[in-house]
Amino acid sequence: MADIDTLKAEIKKLNARATQAKMDLHDLSEDLPTGWERIPAVALAAHEAHVALTEARAKLAALAAA
Repeated sequence: MADIDTLKAEIKKLNARATQAKMDLHDLSEDLPTGWERIPAVALAAHEAHVALTEARAKLAALAAA
């Protein structure tokens, strides 16, 4: 049970990180063409945040099913 609680806390942090990354990408898109040079870095950060969140959610689902 401690593993599940720890993972839920981690998911909460990852969700906040993914949400912030999404907002950063949104803000960048609204400012275009200003800052276009940052598109790859901001998009990569958003992608990595959402990958980590998706993987953590899958791990939680596997633990809950076991």
